Amino acid sequence: MGQNSSSSYPQVILVGLDSAGKSTLLARLLTGKVMETSPTVGFNVGTLDLDKKTSLTVWDVGGQQCMRANWKYYLDDCKALVFVVDSSDPARMPEAQKALKKISTQLDLPSFSDRLWEIQACSAVQGLGLQQAFISVNKMIRKS
Repeated sequence: MGQNSSSSYPQVILVGLDSAGKSTLLARLLTGKVMETSPTVGFNVGTLDLDKKTSLTVWDVGGQQCMRANWKYYLDDCKALVFVVDSSDPARMPEAQKALKKISTQLDLPSFSDRLWEIQACSAVQGLGLQQAFISVNKMIRKS
């Protein structure tokens, strides 16, 4: 995953708890392969080509507790936020819920009744649902 990106593509931010699978998801999207990842300090970024005409710049931001306060700095130019949850780790669901609620409060999302959102099941390890999820993200970006 390179550090080069073009700001001309709509920016999508991946956030979520540490070890939720954000880097694995981004690596799978960009390479089509499952790659071994290490905890993200800072961010990873890459350009995802959905088709010949459509690309998204995807930022994977570290999810460790000490990094979460920095999430807000990535939101200014983003067109979509993807909150990654590891459904195989039910013990951390309350922590994920608390982190998502904090983001939604910072973004004042409760006041925006016209915001589009959806839940998409996918597996970075198996590669299931990923392309569909980001095609859906792109459709939501185009509607907004």
